[in-house]
Amino acid sequence: MRYANKISAFRILTIPFLVATILYYTPQKDYLRVIALVIFFLAIVSDVLDGLVARIYKEKTKLGPILDPLADKLLLMSAYIFLFARREFFLVKLPLSVVLVVISRDAIILLGTFLIFLVRQDIKIIPTSWGKLTTFFQMSTIVVILLEFKYSHFLWNLAILFTVISGIDYIRRGFNLFTLNDDNITNHK
Repeated sequence: MRYANKISAFRILTIPFLVATILYYTPQKDYLRVIALVIFFLAIVSDVLDGLVARIYKEKTKLGPILDPLADKLLLMSAYIFLFARREFFLVKLPLSVVLVVISRDAIILLGTFLIFLVRQDIKIIPTSWGKLTTFFQMSTIVVILLEFKYSHFLWNLAILFTVISGIDYIRRGFNLFTLNDDNITNHK
């Protein structure tokens, strides 16, 4: 396993620790919120670092383009679900609507990716600018909630906006892949 893939795997391994700190957090155990913030921050750094390492060392593997976005989705979905589930203990309450938008988009992307792979037997996962902006605002939302920033709603509204835009963009790209596949089949007959 290459260095970049190990860094992505590290991000996945941080998830149970992040979830545990959120689950056991209470205002009386405020240190757990700080630990959750540190764990999430390390995960964010690993997200930046794995791409940088892959580019510097020219580590191009089949696993990398799958493992990196999967690690992001698992990390973010876990953070959103458990921060919502434990919202009564946090000063800033994450609304269900934000969680549903984030998880719905990721579920649609994962399902679409799986379907495209089934049909085409190959898939190239290429992150888009919209997807990168979405990840940035989704991660920023988790950070400001863990920081108990009073105006967190500004960031989660931006996260919702970019999540919807990037979701529509990924769906459009997915349909285009199916259309291209159908045209290629028709042209070869």
